Amino acid sequence: MASRLELQTKLEELLGSKNVYYQPPESIKMSYPAIKYSLKDFRLEHADNKPYYKSRCYEITVISKNPDPEYINKLLEFKRCKFDRHYKSDNLNHYTFTLYY
Repeated sequence: MASRLELQTKLEELLGSKNVYYQPPESIKMSYPAIKYSLKDFRLEHADNKPYYKSRCYEITVISKNPDPEYINKLLEFKRCKFDRHYKSDNLNHYTFTLYY
């Protein structure tokens, strides 16, 4: 299972900045564009009554003033990444993805 810190680094490279936040508290003031992500679930598969594959499932949100940020296509290049939805809040575009990593 890959580490969360590896994912943090890859997301920072994708965004081109350090505006990547893991489970940020409400008191954090984020700078945009940003990526916010949090642990959503675990995936565990068994064979011969033993776990043989484990991965973590993250909910990833790209937040941008731009209605068509290039980060979306880059994020979709990750294996096991799926687009979930788009919504607008506080004049910012939010693109939500599910990523097994």
